[in-house]
Amino acid sequence: MDVLRASSSTLVHSPYISTTTTRNKTQFPKPIFHHLKLKLIVFDSSFTLFERNGSKSRLFMTLSSSPASTTESIEPPMPELEADGREKKRFDWYSHWYPVMPICDLDKRVPHAKKVLGLDLVVWWDRNENEWKVFEDTCPHRLAPLSDGRIDQWGRLQCVYHGWCFNGNGDCKLIPQAPLDGPPVHTFKEACVTVYPSTVQHDIVWVWPNADPQYKDIIMKKKPPYIPVLDDPSFSGPMGNREFPFGYEVLLENLMDPAHLPYAHYGLIFNLTPKVKVDREGGSPLGMEVEKLDKNGFNGKQDWGCSYFIAPCIYHAFIDVDQRNGSAISETKKSNRRLCLVFMCIPVSPGKSRFIWSFPKNFGVWIDKIVPRWMFHIGQNLILDSDLYLLHVQEHKIMELEATNWQEACFVPTKSDAFVVGFRRWLNKYGGGTVDWKGKFSGALPPSPLREQLMDR
Repeated sequence: MDVLRASSSTLVHSPYISTTTTRNKTQFPKPIFHHLKLKLIVFDSSFTLFERNGSKSRLFMTLSSSPASTTESIEPPMPELEADGREKKRFDWYSHWYPVMPICDLDKRVPHAKKVLGLDLVVWWDRNENEWKVFEDTCPHRLAPLSDGRIDQWGRLQCVYHGWCFNGNGDCKLIPQAPLDGPPVHTFKEACVTVYPSTVQHDIVWVWPNADPQYKDIIMKKKPPYIPVLDDPSFSGPMGNREFPFGYEVLLENLMDPAHLPYAHYGLIFNLTPKVKVDREGGSPLGMEVEKLDKNGFNGKQDWGCSYFIAPCIYHAFIDVDQRNGSAISETKKSNRRLCLVFMCIPVSPGKSRFIWSFPKNFGVWIDKIVPRWMFHIGQNLILDSDLYLLHVQEHKIMELEATNWQEACFVPTKSDAFVVGFRRWLNKYGGGTVDWKGKFSGALPPSPLREQLMDR
């Protein structure tokens, strides 16, 4: 178990850190922005944990020069060994539940193609068993994608290529080309579809990315990470999802970095005016530290609340709204108004990721009841658009530098990068330095399209 501490005695502080920023000039038309303004302020509090670093410098973390110092600086995310030289037990990427999609964005009438950890999946509603199923997106006949098929009149998943039909257990129930009086070839093991363990929690379909029979009932032994606030009736917040043209690592870093908000999302997110304003946007030093880091993730603390990274996919934080706004709160009385940020980041393939989010709050819940979801969709996606290109380019630049470690490419000297450094340290120390794709990819990123194509959603 590692304790990472960031203090003023061990970090280089500079109010003028040189970064390359591209400000998004996009503004809401005044009538729309007027109606969305309140929600965007809430969204600001929720999107308080992102990262964007355009520096070409190498990572530099200043360590305490005093050997007697009891305060440990944020260390570079280097792989570590046990005392006997053996690597500590690695994180098994295929022994955890992964969120696939919110059910509010799934149509029960058709199968859906999704990808997780490079695995091609088809998600479909089995009305006979009244539950969502996750199969390998491959028909055993001629390997056609089952997601291009349909749900037939008996509620079976039908392949569009030759009409083979499968039930919720992956068993083939019909091969139209097989004579009725011939051998029952549809019952052969080779005619079955690979089924992945799946479940629904927090109104999200989850998948266990290992179809080995020993994991058939894994839900009885290990459940997906539980986030109580998502089931708390006193909290309300719509859920959304989106695919991105950059990888899981960059997505998670961005969500853990609040310092970029007033810059990358300038004009779209309300930002509190700091006590000392050094520029137009209102950037300021942020007190952030990683308090505990182990194979399962880390706990973080910042000036306005607490944060948790639950490996490999979940980053969520609690914000005491009154405290962040500077309201006086006694030591014995905590803020009643709380905002929770729930970010789920799914590794899809190299250079691609999926983002599922929700911002439950226990105040202003009436907004979610009267404002249509499409209006939230407009505001949230404008914010997501405003740094999409930056993150895509950032990832490609790191790859172009052929950096063997992230710290060879980036310079992160302040406390505001504490969570980003903590995540990279977890990734190198326990996750093997990168997502385990099981040899499905070469490691190269897909070609970078024109900016207009990247922004076309």
